[in-house]
Amino acid sequence: MARCAPKLSAANMGKNRLTTWTKLHRRFGDHVRRMRNSRALTQEALAERSDLSVDAIRRIERGAFSPSLDTLGKLSVGLDVSLKTLFHSFDLERSDGVAEICDFLAGRSGSELKLAWRVLQAMFDEP
Repeated sequence: MARCAPKLSAANMGKNRLTTWTKLHRRFGDHVRRMRNSRALTQEALAERSDLSVDAIRRIERGAFSPSLDTLGKLSVGLDVSLKTLFHSFDLERSDGVAEICDFLAGRSGSELKLAWRVLQAMFDEP
């Protein structure tokens, strides 16, 4: 005889959804903290660069706050990455270094790009 999974009450389903969202917020907060630390930024420095309050940065990193799209945009400016990179690296749960390098180079002039290319070639001894 096949066993059926127990039915969840509406309260239990709501609690499971809340637990899932809480975990997601905490995971995103950990991701923001790792990105901030990899740039050797304090919460205060990131707040200033992002035009956000230090309290907002702390709450995001703790997973106690669900940032709006506007806040996420400011956060990406402060971390010097695109929104795409912010979420792509979060989804992968690892830093996507190539995307971050592309974001860094995106705002550079043609002469700066040529210089960066020559430096990379010299670093890896490519003709």
